[in-house]
Amino acid sequence: MILNEKPQLNIAILDLYNGAVNQGMRGLKEIINNFGIKKGLQIKLSIFDVRQKSELPDLNFDLYLSTGGPGSPIESEGEKWDTLYFQWIRDIEAYNHSPENIQKRPVFFICHSFQLACRYFKIGKLTKRKSNSFGVFPVHMLEDGAHEPVFNGLKNPFYAMDSRDYQVIEPDYQRIHELGSKILAIEKKRPHVPLQRAMMAVRFTDQFIGTQFHPEADPEGMLKWLNNPEKKESIIENHGFEKWKSMIEQLHDPDKIRMTHAHVLPNFLQLALNNCLTATEV
Repeated sequence: MILNEKPQLNIAILDLYNGAVNQGMRGLKEIINNFGIKKGLQIKLSIFDVRQKSELPDLNFDLYLSTGGPGSPIESEGEKWDTLYFQWIRDIEAYNHSPENIQKRPVFFICHSFQLACRYFKIGKLTKRKSNSFGVFPVHMLEDGAHEPVFNGLKNPFYAMDSRDYQVIEPDYQRIHELGSKILAIEKKRPHVPLQRAMMAVRFTDQFIGTQFHPEADPEGMLKWLNNPEKKESIIENHGFEKWKSMIEQLHDPDKIRMTHAHVLPNFLQLALNNCLTATEV
C-alpha cells in the first residue's frame, strides 16, 4: 500500500471462470469500486486468467480475491493451471508465515476456489452433489461464525446465492484443529433429506477465508440475469417455474442477499485495509 495524498490499495482478482459468461466478475468489480470511493482510496485492480492462460499473481498485492467458476474442482487435479494455483497458495502461505513480512497477504476464496482450497488443505470430503444447488438459501452460522469479523452485520441465519454441482462435507476435525481452521457456517437445514449439510464458510488461516456461496451476488444483477429470456428458459427447464418465481421474489427482499452483498466482502476489504495501515505504522 502506497501512502500519499490518496492511499492506494493493490488488489488481484484470480479469475477461475474459464471464459464462461458470469455475473461474478461484475459483482466483484462493483464492490471493490464502491469500497474505494467510500474510503477515498485509489484502487489498482489486476485480473489474472487462471484457467485459460495459467496466469497467477505475484506476492506484491495487498489482497487477493479468487472467484467461482464452472466445472469440476476434482477432475482438474494435475492440470497445469491447477498445479500452479496450488503452488500459488503455498507461496502465499509461506509469505504469511514469515515473521519478516509484517504486512500479510489476505485471500478470499469464492465457491469453486473455496472447493479447491478445501482440497488443498484437506479439511473435508469434496464430492459431486446428487443434484445442482441453485437459488437463494439460508446459511447457518456456527459459533465461530458468530465471532468472525467478515460476518459482522449479518443475522443468523443469513441468506446467500448458491450455484454449485459440488460440495465439501464430512469435515476432518483433526486436520482442522491442526491447521487452526474454523468452520464458520453450514448449509440450510433439510430435515426431510438424510444427507450431510455442506460447509459453506471456513476460516482456513488468519489470512485465508472462503465461502461456498457467492457473496458478490447483488439483487440488481441477479434480477437482470434471471429475466434474460435464455437464462429464464434454462432455469425453468432445469428447476421449474416455481424456483424461478421464488428467486425473483427473494431478490426483492432487503434482508436476503442484499445484506450479504453489503457486508461480507466489504468487511473483508476493510480488514485488508486495516492490515495495510497497521503494517505502515510499524
